[in-house]
Amino acid sequence: MTNKQSIYTGRVPFAQKLAFGLGMLANQTFPAAQGFFMVVLVQNLGFSPLMSGIIGFIPRLFDAITDPIMGFISDNTRSSWGKRRQYVFVGAIIMGISFIAMWQLYKESGIVFNFWYFLSLSMVFTIGLTIFSVPFVAMGYEMTDDFHERTKIMASAQFIGQWAWIIMPWAWLFIYDPRFFTDPESGVRELAVYVGIVCCLLALIPAIFVKSRSTIDDKNLIPIQRDNIGSGLVAIVKGFKDAFNNIPFRKLCIATFLIFNSFQTIAGFTFFIIVYYLFAGDAAAANPWPALHGSVGALITAFLVIPIITFMSKRIGKKNTFMVSQGISLIGYILFWFLFVPGKPYLFLYALPFHSFGIGGLFTLMMSMTADACDYEEYRNGLPRKEGIFGAIYWWMVKVGNSIAILLGGLIMTYVGFYPEIGATSEESITGLRIAYTLIPISCTLLAMYVMHDYEINEKRAKEISNALELSR
Repeated sequence: MTNKQSIYTGRVPFAQKLAFGLGMLANQTFPAAQGFFMVVLVQNLGFSPLMSGIIGFIPRLFDAITDPIMGFISDNTRSSWGKRRQYVFVGAIIMGISFIAMWQLYKESGIVFNFWYFLSLSMVFTIGLTIFSVPFVAMGYEMTDDFHERTKIMASAQFIGQWAWIIMPWAWLFIYDPRFFTDPESGVRELAVYVGIVCCLLALIPAIFVKSRSTIDDKNLIPIQRDNIGSGLVAIVKGFKDAFNNIPFRKLCIATFLIFNSFQTIAGFTFFIIVYYLFAGDAAAANPWPALHGSVGALITAFLVIPIITFMSKRIGKKNTFMVSQGISLIGYILFWFLFVPGKPYLFLYALPFHSFGIGGLFTLMMSMTADACDYEEYRNGLPRKEGIFGAIYWWMVKVGNSIAILLGGLIMTYVGFYPEIGATSEESITGLRIAYTLIPISCTLLAMYVMHDYEINEKRAKEISNALELSR
């Protein structure tokens, strides 16, 4: 059997990119929907910001623990289906069912019951997400060995995935409109059913249609058996050690941790700043501006940022494109301070084209660069390949940080004295949210740019590594 892992050398057929991209749409729609639905927990079901933060923190922390284990299992699975597809299939079904169930919340059940009910089912959903997302992300790394085609795959997947962020912000418009639902809680209950079913079907597509190599006779893999639990744990620990000794990969993880999780820390503030600062606390009057903030930003990302990032990457390289795109995003965060103006909500739209370069450029580039880092790891340490565990560790960094970010968001709201569930929304507390909204992401983005300034894998270096791997194989 060949040791070559990539399905294609060079260009990947459009149908394969589409199938992978539809899986990415499911992968992004679930967290997008959950993020927007979470507002209802505080705004309508009486959860405190700290309770909301705990609900976000614990499942993601658990997720961060299980991801590397799933990465190891996926990397070492012997099957005629390959390493990934069967897990993507099972994870899709668990996610769909548990997502629907966890949002069936009723105000009359009480805050304590709803808290534990939601937290318990969030853990089940998190298990499904791990089973799905870790092998799914590794699929993308394995699709080609071409330096620029990897960026095109991730760009097309991110373009498709952005539709989650284009569509889901409008959930706020429907949830808070009495013409559609009697109350926001019933809106969330019903919309969760639609999201769960549609996303489950989308998540099944890559499991069925994305090609993979049979690994049933691959002798380089560690057998997944009860007798090998000890050696498996040793391999997971070694995988962590190898990953963080891989300097390019370590830089990718740190930069992503700083940028994405600073964004996540303040993301929940958007709704509250628009409603309580621009519209004096009137959620109905604020529609559709919270939806427009998310939807217009995602449209800009899909149709402007991702094509520009893809073009720039081929012309000036991935690292330089990263530096330019993050520099542009800093302008957006600065503009938000000046363009959130009561009575003139449309002004913040002018900041979105700059702001969108931050997250829009981040994952398009970082997922492509992680695939390059996997080649570098094989070049350093040989077989077996570690796409699964590297992808798991990369997203482990994201999820640990995301857990901290959600908890930190709740703590910041508590610190500034912003308690919308009891009507405590003073001018000083709103100003505190606005200061955090600008300073936190600016500081973290600057740190990330410093971390990446000497990233070493450019196109020339990637080709040298690829040629060396072909010779060794």
